[in-house]
Amino acid sequence: MKKFVALLLAAMMLLSVAAFASADEEIKVALITDVGTITDQSFNQATYEAAKEFCEANGIGFTYFQPATDTDADRIAMIDKAVDEGYTVILMPGYKFGPAIGEVQDEYDEVKFVALDVSEGDLGGAELGENVYCAVYQEELCGYMAGYAAVKLGYKHLGYLGGMAVPAVIRYGFGFVQGCDAAAVELGIADQVTVEYVYGNQFYGDADITAYMDTWYQSLGVEVVFACGGGIYTSAAEAAQKVSGKVIGVDVDQAPTIDGAYGEGMTVTSAMKGLGATVKTLLAEIVAGNFENYGGQVATLGLVGTDPEANYVQIAPSTQFADGFTAEDYNALVAAMFSGEILVSNAIDSMPITSITVNDQGNVK
Repeated sequence: MKKFVALLLAAMMLLSVAAFASADEEIKVALITDVGTITDQSFNQATYEAAKEFCEANGIGFTYFQPATDTDADRIAMIDKAVDEGYTVILMPGYKFGPAIGEVQDEYDEVKFVALDVSEGDLGGAELGENVYCAVYQEELCGYMAGYAAVKLGYKHLGYLGGMAVPAVIRYGFGFVQGCDAAAVELGIADQVTVEYVYGNQFYGDADITAYMDTWYQSLGVEVVFACGGGIYTSAAEAAQKVSGKVIGVDVDQAPTIDGAYGEGMTVTSAMKGLGATVKTLLAEIVAGNFENYGGQVATLGLVGTDPEANYVQIAPSTQFADGFTAEDYNALVAAMFSGEILVSNAIDSMPITSITVNDQGNVK
């Protein structure tokens, strides 16, 4: 089998576009969900939709497998099942796949694994195989953009509701705080801007977290909450709905989902990762026989230029641009960040030092 694959890949490198279609026929792509589903409005769904679109457009077999429980054993079981059924490319969205990668990469060295948001630290000390590509994102950058935009749009009492305090969620939050601070300083209102900051300690909303958000919106006067952690946005949105409050989405453009369920215009913006772009880029490179340029890497993806839509971190096109922060202002912000005129710290060891007030409340539970 390994000799066959090696010969096939060598042929792919030598053949031209005429052989491109035949290479497609030898590739089958499977997505393994982490703990969520393909309708989670977050990582799994974004990965699923991008892979499905690419595979359908290129005549490539595609399916997904959902683990029965949130355990490494069940994630590995689904990887085993996918390989047994002949899938040669495995997509794995989420940091929870770190231990699974260490277990399966050597056993299935002929399979190509593409992991999203899996960092070196998530691998538990395992050395990355040449058949694995991991992408991580500079969440602090799009978090910064979201915080900067929110304050420029006139919000002075903001909140950050993180999921679990894992590195990616912390980077989102600390970037958000830095963006709020920078905008407030520019506007000369640093003494008027406050950010309430807490982690829900889970990636879904529930009655306890909703009650906590009720206190923020109704008692403290919080105007907008950046809900960063999968389905935890439901608690922020439920509380916001009661007082005509606002939310900021995460990972993907959550405005269609949140506004559709809780009220038109609720979502000010979303801090986004280029999950779909990553999936399509890697699948195209695999089809072209170029995976050797990516395997064995943990790549950090962020800004690639001054065009906001071309970057791997950005805020949503559905952002509620207004006079305080226009689309042109956003373009200028991205250009300044790309040039290095604006620097955003990616440190996660302590809360950023700011001129605004940040009330760090730890965990809801």
